[in-house]
Amino acid sequence: MAGGQKPMIIDVHCHVVSPDREKYPLAPIGGKQSDWSSERPTTPEQLIAAMDEAGVDKAAVVQASTAYGHNSSYLADSIVKFPKRFTGVFSLDPLDSKALEQMDHWVSRGMTGMRVFTTGSTMPGQQTWLDDERAFPVWEKAGALKLPIAMQMTAEGIPLLLKIVKAFPQTNFLLDHLARPVINDGAPYAKAQSLWDIAAYKNIYLKLTSRTVEHCQQGASTPAAFMDKVLSTFGASRVLWGSNYPAHDDTLKNIVDETMHVLASVSDADRAQIFSGTALDLYPSLK
Repeated sequence: MAGGQKPMIIDVHCHVVSPDREKYPLAPIGGKQSDWSSERPTTPEQLIAAMDEAGVDKAAVVQASTAYGHNSSYLADSIVKFPKRFTGVFSLDPLDSKALEQMDHWVSRGMTGMRVFTTGSTMPGQQTWLDDERAFPVWEKAGALKLPIAMQMTAEGIPLLLKIVKAFPQTNFLLDHLARPVINDGAPYAKAQSLWDIAAYKNIYLKLTSRTVEHCQQGASTPAAFMDKVLSTFGASRVLWGSNYPAHDDTLKNIVDETMHVLASVSDADRAQIFSGTALDLYPSLK
């Protein structure tokens, strides 16, 4: 980087899990706890220590749905401990009859983002309820409250996502792991065409996580070609970085270093935007 200056780094996809299962009982979505949350429980104090070692300034900590489902109590208790470093992204079921009340509750506990879980290690496949009209009040309220919605989904869910993206243009949707596209075919990344096709919708953002950082270096893909495709299609102002720590089995420092490697071909301005600029736009409380 020019002048050797390190950009401010904000992690928008990390998790906390308590080792105390009595105070914070497990209730994993899908009924089975994820291996990572069982093997690598991480307290807010441990996350802060990892952030300090890795040079990560702040974080939007995401509810560990595969440990606690939609009960974000441990997350809420964690962000209170480090208000200058953390904000929180709670989880809920948009079809729950009390979803709007839950949104008010978690916002009152200091949360500034929301997550919807439609696929994952404990709930394989892509759920098909995304465009269910019963969830419309949730999407509308998220826009009114300026709560960006992290979407844990696969590329198969994009047609359903588009229906709500079009209907609620004031609501911002963040695709966890870029919606898990297939990118090992390399440039021009034709297998991920459904992802490139949605770039016209300005309320769609991409979370560049360790999963994608790893996958863009496999098969015929190269980091330079992949990042050129992402940035030429979406622009850096709609891309933000998340480590997926500790779900990703590595140190946070190594995850940051590997991301720096993948972004080596990116301009200093775009790199700074990905590491913190977009995050600050979406989570202004971190300013």
